[in-house]
Amino acid sequence: MPGCQRTQVHALQRVRGCVWAGVALAALLAAPAAAQGPVDAVRQLYNQGRYDAAVKAAAEARADPASVDAASLILGRACLERFRQSEDRADLVAAREALREVRPGRLSRRDQADYLVGLGESLYLEESYGAAAQVFAIALARSAEIGSRASERVFDWWATSLDRQAQTSEAAEREMLYIEILVRAESTAGREPGSAAAAYWIVVARRGLGELAKAWDAAVAAWVRAPLAEDQGVALRADLDRFVLQGLIPDRVRLAGAADRDRERTATALRASWEAVKKDWSPR
Repeated sequence: MPGCQRTQVHALQRVRGCVWAGVALAALLAAPAAAQGPVDAVRQLYNQGRYDAAVKAAAEARADPASVDAASLILGRACLERFRQSEDRADLVAAREALREVRPGRLSRRDQADYLVGLGESLYLEESYGAAAQVFAIALARSAEIGSRASERVFDWWATSLDRQAQTSEAAEREMLYIEILVRAESTAGREPGSAAAAYWIVVARRGLGELAKAWDAAVAAWVRAPLAEDQGVALRADLDRFVLQGLIPDRVRLAGAADRDRERTATALRASWEAVKKDWSPR
């Protein structure tokens, strides 16, 4: 960020947790449990967050040649979720092995989209952020297949990958990465005003570009329109509040002047201004 040292507030630490929420696998048809095939049952376990059970059931389902690829996909995704909970690297390795065994040509188009998400998550968790962003971008192009809720989460994964890549990049590359986030976020917000991910990342990108006044305006705008989001903006507002207080305000304070008194006066005024926005535009 030009002209000042940034307070690092990564999406990895976000309150909303969209990035850490698993992207659901293809929805089951409305059918009795007894009528479901083995892969459907495994998928249901995954979507219920029962990852240990999903891992076990997927390993069993892979014994059926007709189910082996879809079951391997779910096994890989479930191992990724377990890794995020336990940080046991054995789960990350198992996820990579399972995904590597998938033959994508034998998957449905919807499962192929899930496969892309799994590859992106695996790369991200291996800290290959640039490669992960590339894969997530391809998955986002399949948003009609993965659904709007999953697309929100994939957008978060994609933007977080670029944000993490930017933290270790030279100034010119860092600027280009935040421009990429900003362009996609603003385009998404224009099509989908209720996208909490887009609203949040517009603020982050503006700050990353050193446009602190525009980042402030974007944060206020995001707070005001937050009720358009799926949860009426509760999670987005929690994220925005944290980001403004811990990232944006400290950045603006550093530009206020060298004297401690000047900085404290600026910090107090900015916090009061933000609290006024929250009071004026929060439910009574």
